[in-house]
Amino acid sequence: MTNHYSLNLLASNHSVAKQPASESTGDNVQYQQLYDMLLNATPSSILLIDSKLRITSANRNFLTRSQRTLSATIGCRLTEVFPMVILERTDIKQQILEVFNTHKASVGRRMTYRAPGVPFKTYYYRILPVESSEQCEQVMLLMEDVTDQIRLSEDMRRMESHLGSIVESASDLMLSLDTEGRILTWNLAAEKLSGFTFLNVKGKLFFEFFKASEHLEIKTLFINICIHVYSLNAELELISGEGTEIPVAWVFSPMKDDDAKTVGIVAVGRDLTEQRKLEVELRQSQKLAALGVMAGGIAHEIRNPLAVCSSAAQFLMEEGLPLEFRTECAEKIQVSLEKASCIIENLLRFSRPSSEQNMVPVDLDTVLCETIMLIANQAKVYKIEIVYQPIGKCGSVSGIFTLLQQVFMNFFLNAINAMPHGGKLSIILEQQNDEARICIRDTGTGILEGALDNIFDPFHTSSPAGKGVGLGLSLCYSIVKQHRGSISVDSMLGKGSTFTVLLPAL
Repeated sequence: MTNHYSLNLLASNHSVAKQPASESTGDNVQYQQLYDMLLNATPSSILLIDSKLRITSANRNFLTRSQRTLSATIGCRLTEVFPMVILERTDIKQQILEVFNTHKASVGRRMTYRAPGVPFKTYYYRILPVESSEQCEQVMLLMEDVTDQIRLSEDMRRMESHLGSIVESASDLMLSLDTEGRILTWNLAAEKLSGFTFLNVKGKLFFEFFKASEHLEIKTLFINICIHVYSLNAELELISGEGTEIPVAWVFSPMKDDDAKTVGIVAVGRDLTEQRKLEVELRQSQKLAALGVMAGGIAHEIRNPLAVCSSAAQFLMEEGLPLEFRTECAEKIQVSLEKASCIIENLLRFSRPSSEQNMVPVDLDTVLCETIMLIANQAKVYKIEIVYQPIGKCGSVSGIFTLLQQVFMNFFLNAINAMPHGGKLSIILEQQNDEARICIRDTGTGILEGALDNIFDPFHTSSPAGKGVGLGLSLCYSIVKQHRGSISVDSMLGKGSTFTVLLPAL
């Protein structure tokens, strides 16, 4: 056997060493039968061809596919077996002769042929020398029908192209990362939003494009995804090429191989810039609506100190009053004006559009006290008792003062609305482990059990037509989530409702 691809068929040349004639003949028959069995069991089409380009052997696969009989094939020339168009297009004759001359197998090639009334077929073929005693007496033409594989390959290429088109056409950011968080792919939407091309980010760590304060959170997310193999959500600020911070809602999912092993992470992000702008507008409109609800109580609250000022001023206009009484009147005016000024200042602070965007330490006790002050007189009008109970010392939370005040204002006004004939509004502030807990309980009408699952949905409202658009609790939910907190509600019809807000304490 030479060092190149070839077949050495001993049986075909009767090269059986020094055996009696009867044994040799028996062995040759046995070898021939074994050879025929192997040839017919081969799923490829096989022809043996001699140096005169005549067919000396053909297996069952070839005969079936070519719809020929063995007797009509053996001894025929190549030109009698193959259509002329195939011989001309593939130059098989020349390749066979070259194998005879060089004793080396040909390079594998493809040929495509369509017989009348039959779909196109593609074959992969190769010509191998069949040697005996270092001489090439025959060659083997090996043909494999690869039509289905090629069609499948083309389908897969089309599918890959289609999926690639989907990813590139998506308006959301779509990325793939390895298990360490290094960027593998980065779609067009990510390029447009961030200002970084794929070449700028390829191989870099995902968290490098976020604030340093969020790096640990991102690393922890990736570790949890790889360990627990489930998707996780997060809102993170993407830092663009211009240095601006862009709010993005991310969904991180594990990418698995055929063995269900996590080999990477798929990250899908949605730009929240427009949503945040809309939320700011909705919050401002809700503030104005709350001011409208409180207008009667506010007017009454301001009218009282103004009435005191008016009375004291009238006394001061009279002559002959004792100095001590004049001083008392002046003090009354001063105290009443300070009270009215404080009320107005609180109103202005509440109604002013929030310009703060960064989280800072916020004292929840101060937020609650100022908010209670704003709705105190409204509660008096409805004969509602407010009981505020801070338990122990509650630390600060990271947040935005005006947004947190708006949350509690919504809860308080909803509670007052739920008690049209009076009642009790209880507010508890306490710290439980590493969380601040604010419990707001009323003795009002309560909420229907079937409505509890929907009360935080936008535009869900139980108020009569014209009395509200259902944005209050939805905004509360959004603001609390922005502060990485949670809201829960417990209610009993006719007994009242309890809203509990949990916020991470500093």
